[in-house]
Amino acid sequence: MLLTVFMVALLSAVVIGMLQINTEEIQLMQNHVYAAQAFAAAEAGLNEAFAQLRTNSSWTGIADVPFNGGAYTVTVAGLLPTLTLTSLADSAEGFQAEAEADVIVSTTSPYIVRVDQLRINE
Repeated sequence: MLLTVFMVALLSAVVIGMLQINTEEIQLMQNHVYAAQAFAAAEAGLNEAFAQLRTNSSWTGIADVPFNGGAYTVTVAGLLPTLTLTSLADSAEGFQAEAEADVIVSTTSPYIVRVDQLRINE
């Protein structure tokens, strides 16, 4: 009888440990998904900036654009033809991401936007 109680306690401890590991893995996966959603919003902000700059080289940015339950804000720094675009995004779950691009914009319309450097979450 004592051996049975010991075996039940040991098996219970193993099962509880496995459940804890599985719970942590699920949380890690959810965090990865939420971070990817925030990055997708930041990338959408950069794509919006590229599209706007192709038609209007004096575009200065945009704030709080809704995207997939979250939002992004794009700021423009520098002087033409060399600009730095920064897209900050929040996911619906509160995760944040930043994408920044150093670009060169051509001087004639349609404006060509060349990305020289891209930084993510620096």
